[in-house]
Amino acid sequence: MENNVEKSLRKSRLPVPPCRKRRPSGDHPAQSSGVMTVPWKRLKESHVDEPLTVKVAASIATSQPRLVSAVALPRPPVIGRQSLQVLQQNRSRVNSTASVSAKPKGAAAVAQPATAAPGKKRAAWDLKGQVNDMKGKVTNYKSRVQALSGEKANLQTSKEQLQKQVDLLSSQNSSLSQTLRSVESMLQYEQRRLMDAQAEVQRLSDLSQRLEAELSTEKCVSQELRTTNLSMAQQLKDKRERLACMEEENSGLQELVREQSVKLEDLKCHITEKDTQIYKLETERRLLHNSVQELKGNIRVFCRVRPILPSEKASSVGHIIFPPNDEKGIVLTKIEESRIGRDSCQPVKYNFNFDCIFPPTTSQAAVFEEISLLVQSALDGYPVCIFAYGQTGSGKTYTMEGPETLSGDTMGMIPRAIRQIFSSAEEMKSKGWQHKFTASFLEIYNETLRDLLVNQSDKRLEYDIRKVSPSSSEVYVTNLHYEEVSRAEEVHELLLRAKRNRSVAKTNLNDRSSRSHSVFQLKIEGENVVRNVRASSVLSLVDLAGSERLDKSLSTGDRLKETQNINASLSTLGMVITALCNKDAHIPYRNSKLTYLLQNSLGGNAKVLMFVNVSPMDENFSESLNSLRFASKVNECVIGTASANRK
Repeated sequence: MENNVEKSLRKSRLPVPPCRKRRPSGDHPAQSSGVMTVPWKRLKESHVDEPLTVKVAASIATSQPRLVSAVALPRPPVIGRQSLQVLQQNRSRVNSTASVSAKPKGAAAVAQPATAAPGKKRAAWDLKGQVNDMKGKVTNYKSRVQALSGEKANLQTSKEQLQKQVDLLSSQNSSLSQTLRSVESMLQYEQRRLMDAQAEVQRLSDLSQRLEAELSTEKCVSQELRTTNLSMAQQLKDKRERLACMEEENSGLQELVREQSVKLEDLKCHITEKDTQIYKLETERRLLHNSVQELKGNIRVFCRVRPILPSEKASSVGHIIFPPNDEKGIVLTKIEESRIGRDSCQPVKYNFNFDCIFPPTTSQAAVFEEISLLVQSALDGYPVCIFAYGQTGSGKTYTMEGPETLSGDTMGMIPRAIRQIFSSAEEMKSKGWQHKFTASFLEIYNETLRDLLVNQSDKRLEYDIRKVSPSSSEVYVTNLHYEEVSRAEEVHELLLRAKRNRSVAKTNLNDRSSRSHSVFQLKIEGENVVRNVRASSVLSLVDLAGSERLDKSLSTGDRLKETQNINASLSTLGMVITALCNKDAHIPYRNSKLTYLLQNSLGGNAKVLMFVNVSPMDENFSESLNSLRFASKVNECVIGTASANRK
């Protein structure tokens, strides 16, 4: 029967609405509730309160899918009164639009099809009635389709309007969100400014309190200053009165000053004249001093007999006689056996005369007093050489350096000479002289130079004696340590260092014999800026190694070689002095390192002093006699007139 109805409908050419497949209940989330929720674009979730629902009434056919009856929109963030008014207007517009669209425009109420009475079923034979029922249904369907089409169009229009409103609201929301961000940033900025303002207010409050405290203090000070000002004003008045009196006195003093200025100029001229006279007198003193030294001889010999040591016998000094009427004489006596076997005959006497004789009781200070004028000559610009000669154990080192522990009484010639040099240089500063001192200390051991101012471990350098220039006779030692000194204490430290480094050894004649020649030299450079005068000289203080005979010293090995070199160098020294005395054309300075180093201190421009040291022991008679004979030859030499190195 249904097939027949369909055929009849085709014949009547009535439009039949297409049958749509019903979607499952889970295809659309809003079908079950009849409400479709459209989400708002949110700017900040914290500002969304609850969704805003717009209801749309509609009547839908059972054959059509369930349409959206309501749109759920998120409520925009409430920011400002103006934005809230805009949202309310949009909400009312949406509600009105939805209400209008729920009613079909221009559509009348759909009439119910003429059908059979409810509960009454047509008979199977009533085909016409069935056809009429079907026609009524078709008409009803057509009306409903038309109504639904209009409703669909209205809904589509409402949808587009709502979409536009959603876009508009989204743009407004974006602008409002941007406005919110700017407002928040401004709020943060204003909060920071507020905090800064509060801090500034607090700072200004503290400052105000401090200023108030200071103001109160300043008020007190001001009050005190006012009081002080009054007193000062009174004092100023008194001072002005005194100033007036002082001005009167000042006028008198100015006149006195003018008179004194004239006198001062006269005194300056007088001082200049006196300075000139002093310089002339100083020059004359130097000349007279040098004349006295020349009269005494440019080569002088002092003889010193050392005292008896506690370990020696006092009866051993009978062979040395000091004539009571002759202060410059010394006599050695010896009883020689008779050659024919008789008893001892008269003692044999050996008489010697020197510039000065020092008995065993003579102190170090008394000995230095005799050479102090010679040391002064070194400061005046004359080269000076003082050396000690004698057999080993005769007291040469004690005379030149003193004992191991120095004191004011036992100090030797070298430290005393240094002390006098620096003391005299200090006195000469008032006369315009400035001095520079350079010290060196070396030893000549087995014809080899050694620097005594360096440690043993540092003695790896080679030392050689060379001339400063081909045209100069001044010599120097390569790689030698020359140390500039300005005080006597610095030189004393150098002497102690050199004493520790000097070569000594035990022999049959002396438990601690000096096995080398030690040479201390102090170069003195003086300048008088006022007079434009310069002077330079070298003070050489030499402690010669002890001379000894091989048959008595019983030296072997290294000691034998040392003794041979010592005796050879001492012999060369005697030859040089003899050649100078004889005024030979050739002086054998180069035969020995000692004479080559001291050639400028031994020649005609130098002043030479030799200490001949003698042992008081009778067993050393032969060595003492040889030493005195050598010293006597030196004392007879005249090497010429010394000249100062002055410019």
